[in-house]
Amino acid sequence: MPTLDRQDDVFILDLGDTENRFHPDWLASVDAALGEVERAEGARALVTAATGKFFSNGLDLEWLMANGDRYREYVVSVQELFARVLSLPVITVAAIQGHAFAAGAMLTLAHDFRVMRADRGFWCLPEVGIDIPFTPGMSALIQARLTPQTAHEAMTTGRRYGGGDAVAAGVVDLAVDEDAVRSTAVDLAGAHAGKAGPTLGTIKSRMYKSTSDTLRDGDDLLG
Repeated sequence: MPTLDRQDDVFILDLGDTENRFHPDWLASVDAALGEVERAEGARALVTAATGKFFSNGLDLEWLMANGDRYREYVVSVQELFARVLSLPVITVAAIQGHAFAAGAMLTLAHDFRVMRADRGFWCLPEVGIDIPFTPGMSALIQARLTPQTAHEAMTTGRRYGGGDAVAAGVVDLAVDEDAVRSTAVDLAGAHAGKAGPTLGTIKSRMYKSTSDTLRDGDDLLG
């Protein structure tokens, strides 16, 4: 399960050491951690990281298949997570040490910056290949955070981006050695910790108002 620690002015949210899929209990734990970051005072920033082979493989499809009657509730909670991270009143950095697929990749896009491992691991939106269409909210998030060319390629082809290719395409900001992913993300976040607060939150909320509104609109989750 996710854990939250603090290193000086930087909160570090570790998503776990498995595939870190979005089980409802996992989502609740992440939500609680974000609440703690929001309630804290003074200089602060957030790094979202993970341990092991995966950053996150996204939706917990096994749970969803067993709980189809809760589909709407579940997707609403996932999209609320994206919207919340997108407008969090602190600088956020995703430290992508392993595979980030589907909703896991989308979660990285909700962060202000992304640092990825250079030599192994992929960032990928595989929905076209597994016949799961993006919801309007997910489409809005991806298109708000990627260039039109990269969003089109990622969404329509399911391309797997390695670290170098991800930097070139603007998917991530930096690609570094495996053992430097988390420390680089912490340094980047820490450099902007003094900007935390209502003004930053307002700037981000206004920048991404349309995206957040679409993510929080549960009227047409199937698109």
